[in-house]
Amino acid sequence: MSMNMGGAKKLSSKNLHILEDELNHEALLVHKYEQASSQCTDPQLRQLCSSIAEKHHNHFNTLLNYLNSHQ
Repeated sequence: MSMNMGGAKKLSSKNLHILEDELNHEALLVHKYEQASSQCTDPQLRQLCSSIAEKHHNHFNTLLNYLNSHQ
């Protein structure tokens, strides 16, 4: 890892690939649970799927913020 202008360490190529994979996984999970929620007829199940989609959306944003802080 090297230092950037702000003093934060830059991520290695390997770590960037890992983060990219994790971002893709989280985005896929958000999409799948949003899709499942839209197809549910049971209100409780719909809410559960929406809640899980939101959780993965938060994970995605956390990873993206981490990535952006190391650019």
